[in-house]
Order: sequence, then C-alpha cells, then structure tokens
Amino acid sequence: MDGLAGLRQLRRANRALLLLPIVLIVVITAVDQLVPEDVHLGPLLVIAPAITASFAGPWLTGLVGFLSVAAQAYIGWHFGVLFSRNVLVQILALTVLSALSVFFCAVIERRQRQLAQVRSVAEAAQHSLLWPLPERMGSVRIACLYMAAEDEAQIGGDLYAATRVTGGVRVMIGDVRGKGLSAIGEAALLLGAFREAAHRHATLPDLAATLEHSVTRYLADFEPSAEAGERFATALLLELPDDDHVVRMISCGHPPPLLLSPISDLTVPGLHPAPPLGITEAGPDAYTIDVAPFEPGDTLLLYTDGAIEARDADGRFYPLETRAAQWNRSGPESLLHHIQRDLLAHARGRLNDDAALVALHRQAEGHGHRLHGRIVHSGGVGHAS
Repeated sequence: MDGLAGLRQLRRANRALLLLPIVLIVVITAVDQLVPEDVHLGPLLVIAPAITASFAGPWLTGLVGFLSVAAQAYIGWHFGVLFSRNVLVQILALTVLSALSVFFCAVIERRQRQLAQVRSVAEAAQHSLLWPLPERMGSVRIACLYMAAEDEAQIGGDLYAATRVTGGVRVMIGDVRGKGLSAIGEAALLLGAFREAAHRHATLPDLAATLEHSVTRYLADFEPSAEAGERFATALLLELPDDDHVVRMISCGHPPPLLLSPISDLTVPGLHPAPPLGITEAGPDAYTIDVAPFEPGDTLLLYTDGAIEARDADGRFYPLETRAAQWNRSGPESLLHHIQRDLLAHARGRLNDDAALVALHRQAEGHGHRLHGRIVHSGGVGHAS
C-alpha cells in the first residue's frame, strides 16, 4: 500500500511538472509575436522537450515535442514565412532534437525498469537469507536492527538468528570478514549451519564446534588461494534457559554483549573468547561457557563491530556503551531506535561497515506467546567448561 501511494504521489507530481513546459511553449510563442521582427525566440522552444525528458516518460516527452514543433510552425505562419528556408530548417532541427529527447527518455525508462527488477530480486534474496526475528520467544522479547554499508544492499557480512529449542532460546550474532554484498555467501553459510545445528546439539560447545567445522569446510572448498587464511567469521552464541534467569554464552572472537538493567548501571559480561570461526578447527573442549545473570527487566544488547567502530568527523569511535546506558529503561525496540538515530548522526549519515544489533529483553513470567516482527539489522559472571 505504501508503494502504491508513493506511485500515485509521483504521478501527481509529474502532472504538475508537465505544466512547466506547456506554459513555456505558450509564453515563447506569445512573446515572439510581440518583440521586434529581427528578434526570433522560436529556437528556444527546444527547451520544452528537453526539460520534459528529465521527469516524464517518452510519450509525454513526444507530446511536448510535437507541441513545440507546432508552435514553431505557427510562428512561421503568423509572420508569413512558414515555407522560408530559415523557418523550415528551424522546424526540422526542432523535430530532430525532440525525437532524440524521446529516444533517450525511452532508453532511460527501460534501464530504470531493469534496475527496479534487479532491486526487487535482490531484496527478495536478502530477505530470504536474513529472516525477521520473532518479536517474542518464550519470556524474551526480541528486536533487531541491520544497517548495511553498501548502497542498495539491505544485508551484508553481519548476521543474526534466533531459534526456540527445548527448554529455552538460542541466539547467534556474527560478522564475517568483509562487508556488503561480497560477504553474503559466507553469512548465508553460517546462518544455515546455525539453523540446522541449533536443534541437534545439547550444549553450546558442541554447537560452536559444529559451526567451526562448517566454516572450515566451506573455506577449504571455496576460499581463493590468494586469500588463504584471511577469511574468518566472529560469532557470539547465547542460550537463554526458560527455568533459570541466566544467559550462557560462547564468544568466537566476537565483542561481548552489554547488559542493561533498569535498577543498576550497565555492565559488560566478561568472556573467555575462543578464536574466530575458520581460523583453526577445534572440538567442543576448546570452548568455554560464560554465565551471567539475566533477570526479568534486564536487556542484553548484542552488536557487531560496525556499530562500535563508526567514526565521527574527528575520527572518534562511537561510544556505544556510554550511549546505551542512557536508554537502559527503554524497551528493546525503542532502545534500537535511539541507537540507530544516534549512530547515524555520529557517523554523519553513512557507515563504513555493516552494523547489526539485537536487543533481548527478559520479561516477567507469563509472556509466552509468539509474534513475528520485522527488521527495523564483569561483575557477577561465572564460567564453566
């Protein structure tokens, strides 16, 4: 519905703009009859089809071109010189220039249709890869935000996923090397591996080892020889059990989450990170589970390095931890809205790297229904092997 409304508004705007060349034709024709006979304004009629081609299609451009030629012929007839060599050359030149305007307008319109089709296919492919997360899983409310660095891209090398498993919720946020469309292949691999393996493994270390194996196997088959050893992915795996107010985490070279509480200051859970995925194939024993309290009312903010490495005009990094603490009482959707607006203002409206953020809010018991949403992209911590 929004697209149809926008199309109607565009058509109304084009109709309003069409008055400009028509008025121009009338004014030039009228003024040409009032100025001295040695002053000829008829050649200025070429302006009308030229400016029409900038906002209208070939049919309207052709119509304005025809009116311009007719006005030029009328001026010649009015002064009784319609079949003079000078007027005939002016009419011929105006006809040729109008025809060229129509031709280039048709070419531009065709390319715009092709570009719109390519964008439509790209958007469908990107949406099928990065599924919108549910607004709620069990007692956890979820909001997500994705900001792609490349123009016309909605996703890139950053990724996130969440799934309901027996007894809780598992969440992953990750960042593959590279940005934009060139990193989508590896992001798709990691997302697919997580969605398949999250339900099959009882423990987070087993899940992490499976993801490591998938990435390593993919790189062995498809990594260019010139980039051997340079492709990898960071990931943060979380498990939120239903029957315990804690969060279990494994970091594979990924930044730690921020823990926001409405009754205390923001904390950064301390992690014991393993190497990024794809660096060295490791078994479950190589991964350490870090445990942090996650009480009702708390919010976990997951992010990729594109959010914390965005620079302002003076080259300073975005202070995500400081800014997020200001909105520690906000809901997950509101929190990400504040961060998005503040981050873009800090980076002067454009990020140099993809950025993804996920906010997980633990609600009080009794909020177990599930709704589907849309993409809007230390202390007290223990660990166990």
